[in-house]
Amino acid sequence: MKYSIKVNEVKQKEGKEGKESNIRGFATVVFGDSFKITNIAILENKNKEQLFVSMPRYRSNERDENGGTIYKDVCNPVTAEFREELYGNILEAYNQEITKGKGQDAPEKSAIEMPEFSVSVTPFEKEGSSIRGLVRIYFDDSFIVNNVSILQGKDKLFIAMPAYKTKQVDEQGKAIYQDVAYPVTKEFREKLYGNIIEEYNKAKTQTQNQNQAQEKVAQTPARPQEKEATPFR
Repeated sequence: MKYSIKVNEVKQKEGKEGKESNIRGFATVVFGDSFKITNIAILENKNKEQLFVSMPRYRSNERDENGGTIYKDVCNPVTAEFREELYGNILEAYNQEITKGKGQDAPEKSAIEMPEFSVSVTPFEKEGSSIRGLVRIYFDDSFIVNNVSILQGKDKLFIAMPAYKTKQVDEQGKAIYQDVAYPVTKEFREKLYGNIIEEYNKAKTQTQNQNQAQEKVAQTPARPQEKEATPFR
């Protein structure tokens, strides 16, 4: 799968209580010139012996054994082989950034390439919620994007990509959210979102048919049991 990487180094700053942050940089990955993953952190372990890559995460409703919040990856490589390849290339790009003092050379312009993908959609409806479906996007069976939602708008359904809350607010004072993973081009966005809605309609129809079949079975009256023959005395 074709992809490009861009890395920005983070200058060292002291965090809370005078402790130095272990964040060394952030990476952006673009699959096939059409889908971007942002907020990939490059971290240094406590012993400062090696760097590692941390994919963007979101806060789940789950709790660990101690009652602490469990965070889950918004997206991540599916296979060990692709994880090693992708993370290795991200760290290599970071090392080039800090040694050369500049990012990677811009790639030569060519025809826009769309990555191969498939989607998994689960219809979801809850009273008082605008969510109508939960989506997972698979790229080339090597990378997965979670936390994608199908929402009910005023007139139609729309797709909400995974996002994080920024410190900025809009004119009404509401928090502004920034997408973490999203289509870059109009063409790929239309193709991806169209495929998601199509799969949602298929899954919803299948679920409705299953529910109707179950209701039909439940409403079918049971046959009366034949009386057991009374033996002659």
